[in-house]
Amino acid sequence: MSQSEVHVISHPLIQHKLTLMREQSRSTSSFRRLLNEISMLMAYEVTKDMPTQLIEIETPLEKMQSPVIDGKKTVFVSIMRAGAGFLDGMLNVVPGARVGHIGLYRDPKTLVAVEYYFKMPHSMHERDAVVLDPMLATGNSAVAAVDRLKETNPRSIRFVCLLAAPEGIRNLSEAHPDVPIYTACIDRGLNDHGYIMPGLGDAGDRMFGTK
Repeated sequence: MSQSEVHVISHPLIQHKLTLMREQSRSTSSFRRLLNEISMLMAYEVTKDMPTQLIEIETPLEKMQSPVIDGKKTVFVSIMRAGAGFLDGMLNVVPGARVGHIGLYRDPKTLVAVEYYFKMPHSMHERDAVVLDPMLATGNSAVAAVDRLKETNPRSIRFVCLLAAPEGIRNLSEAHPDVPIYTACIDRGLNDHGYIMPGLGDAGDRMFGTK
């Protein structure tokens, strides 16, 4: 069986900021700021092969043909609610991108993802989708999100997370081997409650100060 490409973005700046985010004593505002900064740094790697087109511009000296990306063809798909923290940083780098939202929550007993919201831009068949969720733990939410997203027939799909567990990578990769995975780190594994170890706790709670 084919498997997804897995890209670990190991840039020293990203690893440094990730270490700071892991600290239990980190404040909500600091956690949120660091996630925003990391998502901007990761955006460079995730978009490095984004297609460009030549347009004619005029410099102070002469006219020329020069490349630009078509941000309108890119859709950042935020898996609510924790994906919102990733979204802001990505939009700082690609401000012309469209945004989609998938609302999912994890049933605490079964760990199965339950959908409560789904909204995408029109004409997804012309667009490249970048799915954003800080944590790829069991992978159930990621699989459910990509399942729904594929119903809109986007031109391509990539999955971007801050941390991944081997179990989540395996689950998403087996369900959607055509979807490459980008992450800053692959941690040891999951505990009995489905949390990534050593991880950084619940990203949504730490981002929004809800626990």
